[in-house]
Amino acid sequence: MYRSIKLYSIILSICFLLIISACSLPSEKPNDMNNEVEDFSFTNQENATFGLSDLENKVWIADFIFTNCTTVCPGMTYNMAQLQIKMKEAGIDAEIVSFSVDPNVDTPEVLKDYVSKFGADFSNWHLLTGYSDEMIQNFAKTSFMTIVQQDANSDQVIHGTAFYLVDQKGTVLTKYDGNNPDFEQILKDIKSIQ
Repeated sequence: MYRSIKLYSIILSICFLLIISACSLPSEKPNDMNNEVEDFSFTNQENATFGLSDLENKVWIADFIFTNCTTVCPGMTYNMAQLQIKMKEAGIDAEIVSFSVDPNVDTPEVLKDYVSKFGADFSNWHLLTGYSDEMIQNFAKTSFMTIVQQDANSDQVIHGTAFYLVDQKGTVLTKYDGNNPDFEQILKDIKSIQ
C-alpha cells in the first residue's frame, strides 16, 4: 500500500514537472521584438517607388547596408544572397529588403551593381534609397530599434548588422546575426508565420 502511494506520488510529480516545462517552452513562432514598421515610400534599384504597401501580406527579411562599406556589408550581402538561394531551394516565398544607410552615395544604379556581384535575383530582393541621412537614422531606430549613424572621422556609416524577420502585417518579429546567420532557423521561422 505504502509503495503504491509512493509510486503514485512520483508519477504525479513527474506529470506536474512535464506540464510546467511544456508551459515554459518557447513559442513556435518568433516574436521577441514585436515592433511595427512605420509606413515608408522609398526608391528601389529600378528607380521606382517602393514602400510598405508593396509588402502588404508578405513575409520579408530586412537589413541595413551600404555599398562603400569596408567592413561588415560585403559579408552580410553574401549571406543574404545565400539566404535567397536557400529560400528558393526550400520553396519559401518571402521578400528581401535592404535599406541603404548611405543614400547620398547609394543611387539605385550603384545599389543594383553592388548586389549583382553577389548573384542577387531582383525578383524578390528590393534595394532601397532615396531619402536623407536623418530619415534613415530615424526610420532604423523607430522601426527596427537599431542604430544608423555617420562616422565623423571617415566616410563609413555605423549601423546594425542584423537580419530582421517581418510578418505580413509589417511587424518586426525577431532578428538574426547577419554576419553569421543560422539559415535553418531563419527558414523555420519564415515557415512558421506563412
